Amino acid sequence: MLIPELPSYLSSLGGASYKGLIISLFTLTAGISRPFSGKLTDTIGRVPVMAVGSIVCFVCGFLYPVLTSVAGFLLLRLLHGFSTGFKPTATAAYIADVIPANRWGEALGIHGICFSTGLAIGPALGSLITDHYSINVLFYCSSAFALSSIIILMNLKETHPHKERFRPGLLKLRAGEIIEPLVLPAAIVTLLGYVSYGAILTLVPDWSQHLGIANKGLFFVVFTLSSLLVRFLAGRVSDRKGRVVVLKTALVLLLIAVVIIGLAATPWMLMSGAFLYGIGTGLFSPASSAWTADLSDPDYRGRAMATMYIALELGIGLGALLAGTLAGDRLAWIPWVFYGSAFVSLCGLIYLIRVGRKLGDRLPMVDAETAGGEL
Repeated sequence: MLIPELPSYLSSLGGASYKGLIISLFTLTAGISRPFSGKLTDTIGRVPVMAVGSIVCFVCGFLYPVLTSVAGFLLLRLLHGFSTGFKPTATAAYIADVIPANRWGEALGIHGICFSTGLAIGPALGSLITDHYSINVLFYCSSAFALSSIIILMNLKETHPHKERFRPGLLKLRAGEIIEPLVLPAAIVTLLGYVSYGAILTLVPDWSQHLGIANKGLFFVVFTLSSLLVRFLAGRVSDRKGRVVVLKTALVLLLIAVVIIGLAATPWMLMSGAFLYGIGTGLFSPASSAWTADLSDPDYRGRAMATMYIALELGIGLGALLAGTLAGDRLAWIPWVFYGSAFVSLCGLIYLIRVGRKLGDRLPMVDAETAGGEL
């Protein structure tokens, strides 16, 4: 809901030159909090960690209208990142707990459908609320949705078999508790695949306006709806054909889509790029999450998911920071930023081809009893 309106809101506060920080600060905190959320997911349980993420989102919606300076806004973006740092990590581990390993792709695809539905409705709804009411009403509405999430979480049954009580000592991290080495191939591919997404989040609102599109959230609606079309099928295909095969296809589509977005001279061409980018993301997301679950040790699944999300946030954050720094309010630079993002996707494809040869394109295709630690 917030993303399409935040660049112009920050400009109204006098912070146009800091647009690249809107996403990068958010993802910085999300990335920093991932190791903690991963460890807590493996100790105090999945549900409490999910709840922390929703509570942070709820609180931030009420603070945006209060902290109306540029510094206050950027501070809130840092704080708001904790919501993403906690919620998805525990959610992915929860799903892997309740679904057999040979259906992880399908299950995470369904989860992605729910995620994408919110992502499709949110931007358009956010712009609509802001146009008819105000940006502050938008912030309060975002808190209302977060409250709904908290209510749902209160009724979920915990799945961690050896749940511990929270104690401050759990927040101390040793070096080996930050990154899960087993899932590094999936994490690297995730990082390289999401750099273009950071650039899109930062630049597409201005690029849409430049091309004459009044609703800056329309790109994200088209992108997300096309993603919905393939997510369920993509997860099932990755269960049968292998994660690497699906990820290769996804990266090719992402590369082509970002180039089309950069070349766009009309709204229809931009929407075509959005549609293709959504298909690529719809293939990429469930396959990368399922591959992470495949490679993980069941005892450290929270840490494994946190590692993958650290890579995801780093990719988005770097893409957003570079996009905001290089382009800013200079429209002529925007296409070149997108072309650079396409090159990063190409690097991800090359890496995946190399690692795929070592691991095998169908690895890991395992049943529930051999998943995890034996890999």
